[in-house]
Amino acid sequence: MTTHLVSIGTAVPASRLQQEEARDFFAAQPGRDRLAQRLIHTAFDQSAIETRYSVLGGIGGVDELSPLFSTDGLLHSPTTGERNAVYRREAPRLSSAAARDAIAGSGFDASEITHVITASCTGFFAPGPDFLLVKELGIPGTAERTNIGFMGCAAAFPALRAASRICTAQPGSVVLVVCTELCSIHIRSSSDPEQIVASAVFGDGAAAAIVTSAEPRTTGATLEVGEFTTAITSEGEQDMDWSVGDAGFEMRLTAQVPRIIGREIAGAVGAALRDGSSPLSDAPYWAVHPGGRSVLDHVQEGLGLSDDAMRHSRAILREYGNMSSATILFILGRMLGDESIDSGKQIAALGFGPGLTVETARFTRRAETALVQAAEPAVTAAATVTAGAKVSV
Repeated sequence: MTTHLVSIGTAVPASRLQQEEARDFFAAQPGRDRLAQRLIHTAFDQSAIETRYSVLGGIGGVDELSPLFSTDGLLHSPTTGERNAVYRREAPRLSSAAARDAIAGSGFDASEITHVITASCTGFFAPGPDFLLVKELGIPGTAERTNIGFMGCAAAFPALRAASRICTAQPGSVVLVVCTELCSIHIRSSSDPEQIVASAVFGDGAAAAIVTSAEPRTTGATLEVGEFTTAITSEGEQDMDWSVGDAGFEMRLTAQVPRIIGREIAGAVGAALRDGSSPLSDAPYWAVHPGGRSVLDHVQEGLGLSDDAMRHSRAILREYGNMSSATILFILGRMLGDESIDSGKQIAALGFGPGLTVETARFTRRAETALVQAAEPAVTAAATVTAGAKVSV
């Protein structure tokens, strides 16, 4: 029984942040000593990010930022409850927009969806986005729902893996996977190097995919779903973690993370995935979660990958930043719409989560039918969300 990822939809908030403006905003906060100023400029300027999106408004413009987070140019410190209230208001909008986009491009109707899987690590409430998607989109109330919470940037992998397992066990299943992250609601003013890095790289976004073992109906390309693996590195448990604090969720992301990944990635990938004929490392195209520029650099060097193999991962980092679990689907969506990737070519996907956990997946692009090229998401001034179809090159 073959399982396919047949469509990907994306959504981002209407407010696009220029990296230089965001840098200047954080650098202007009171209490910054010379070292903190230097760290801010280095982290933002060397991030390889040009733009990000935020539900809070324009971080670069004092009057545009949510008053809960800033007035008179000063960054406030809302409570975790106040931050989560923003998540409760905004996450369903992004989730719904991305899901509608994915369903529209799939060839299936919402009434045919049998399972819903959601993933997020930036907010919680119940009944949550999984429930609201069923209510709002016309998905049957009998659809089985699963929420994957707090698994960090790699959560799309267990979500897609669960969808694949469902499709194998229950032939004909149509699974909606939605990853929604509002990273910007946890920003804070800090001179701590780890918090500065987090402020420099994370953005907001949602992505959805339709995974099915039914006969694909789309006229465009699909991704045939292969195997998944999970590995834990020999070190790094204290270098990447994500916890709930009194004034928001708190990220620990040390400078050791890219170095650990660089040292261990070749062994992890070399031992991880084999389909009986070729190792994953032979795949010509890679979707690598862009935890940051340094992470991509270390992966590329550690695996000996070409610039072309990494171009989609770097492009998504440049245009959207790190949107945690949603990011890998943005990358796969762009590769799904890339006509230069021939049918039958393999795509290796790689993600990193707290622990350090390394998640891998293999896909094969199938494009026997005529590809319908989809446009990039277009910001609509009247809405707080931006919805797009398959992310194209």
